[in-house]
Amino acid sequence: MIFTVVCLLALILVVNVIATGNQKLEKSLMLQKNIIDMHVHVAGVGAGDSGCYVSAELRKNWRYKTYLRSFNVTEKDLLSHGDAIVFKRVSERIDESKSIKAAVVLALDGVVDKNGELDLSRTETYVPNEFVAIETAKYSNLLYGASVNPYRHDALQRLESAARDGAVLIKWLPAIQHIDPSDEQLIPFYKKLKELDLILLTHAGGERSFTTANALLGDPERLRLPLSLGVKVVAAHAATTGKSEGEDNMERLLRMFPEYPTLYADISSLTQANKLRYLPRLLKYNISDRLVYGTDFPLINTPLVSAWYYPFRLSLRQMIQISLVKNPWDRDVLLKSALTVPTEVFLQWEDLSEKVA
Repeated sequence: MIFTVVCLLALILVVNVIATGNQKLEKSLMLQKNIIDMHVHVAGVGAGDSGCYVSAELRKNWRYKTYLRSFNVTEKDLLSHGDAIVFKRVSERIDESKSIKAAVVLALDGVVDKNGELDLSRTETYVPNEFVAIETAKYSNLLYGASVNPYRHDALQRLESAARDGAVLIKWLPAIQHIDPSDEQLIPFYKKLKELDLILLTHAGGERSFTTANALLGDPERLRLPLSLGVKVVAAHAATTGKSEGEDNMERLLRMFPEYPTLYADISSLTQANKLRYLPRLLKYNISDRLVYGTDFPLINTPLVSAWYYPFRLSLRQMIQISLVKNPWDRDVLLKSALTVPTEVFLQWEDLSEKVA
């Protein structure tokens, strides 16, 4: 048995050498510290009057403890110091990074009821705009990403407030917020987004980070309405995973790029264990000028992401070097760079958004 395992490992090493040749680890991006991560999550339990909320069902789920560990906090930390400690920890790690100069920290609005009011009974996670605006303002390396459910009765006023407070984008997660991007009732909302020059970062494709989700609302085709109105739309995760009408979601998204010049996609989560095949496919298309860098933190700081998942694309030396990097953002930059993500993608956000640090 031991002999078989040793032989198997030796075979993998030989194949690795043949497949990867003399690839080198790209470190030029690490020397500049000029990258903005436009997709960073935070969460809280309401400690310190943050207004945050996590449903009882999600707090019982295995994901909850995993997320806390990846934020480098415990529930005791949150209850003792308040939810704001998460921002402090994120800021500290970005400050330690050799490649990342700032991150857009995302609020997350909840589900709303028929009267356009927040409905916590149907909401899994809620991170209010006010809390994120206040906390990001305390740190020079954090930017404010707002979230407004367009079905709120005062959604347009909330957009204006977010813009006044310095929001650089609006974040949606339709599958859990119960938002249909193709709903024509949202046209006034889209027009206000364009008027305020706010980017819409919206999840597309499958959603597995929560206990329940409506997969139908992740269909990229539903983004045609805001795009037809000229809204700048970033399809989070490039619509990876899942199918709509029997067709791969990412393929449905890719064919839309020639039609809509304001369509972009971010590359967050594309190195996760469940998405290994998507990044190579995405990079084959000539759309690097429409891709932006994001991490989906804290998930890059979990076992979901590892250089060791790429034995046939990276050399043994690369996998070791990347794995030894302690800072999660630097690991992510090195991994994606080694996987041939073009340098321009890492720097694209500043071209897309003028409201940067």
